[in-house]
Amino acid sequence: MTSLLRTKTAIATFAGIGVLGALAGCSAAAPATSSGSGSGTTSGTTSGSGTTSGSTVTYKDGTYTEPGTYVSPGGTEHISVKMTLAKNIVTALTVTTVQADPTATGYEHMFEGGIDAAAVGKNINDLNIGVVAGSSLTSMGFNQALAAIKADAKS
Repeated sequence: MTSLLRTKTAIATFAGIGVLGALAGCSAAAPATSSGSGSGTTSGTTSGSGTTSGSTVTYKDGTYTEPGTYVSPGGTEHISVKMTLAKNIVTALTVTTVQADPTATGYEHMFEGGIDAAAVGKNINDLNIGVVAGSSLTSMGFNQALAAIKADAKS
């Protein structure tokens, strides 16, 4: 009787650990890749001199706009990211919905409401946005646009 109880307890423990491990793997946001389309607009000035966090990449001061896309259960969604940089620091940021289904639009609005706290005032070299205000998929489109902005703003 005691060995049967121990066996059942061990099985239940290992099953619980397996479920937790699987759920933990689902929570990480995958890095987005840039489409390289270069379809955004830029307006830059001379480069800033400061970098932090050991990064050696310096970006030109200016305002940059790039599109980002990601796939949601409702299909391909489109956002636009407008970012202003000064000495590698994000000083202003606007994310807008370009095209999305009604459910995705709700999540994008949540993302738009929380992204400033995650990015403004931060060094662009340190940005890799994950879940923002409960929105997990919009960050993939944001990170795609961010990669294009970095390419546009390189010195």
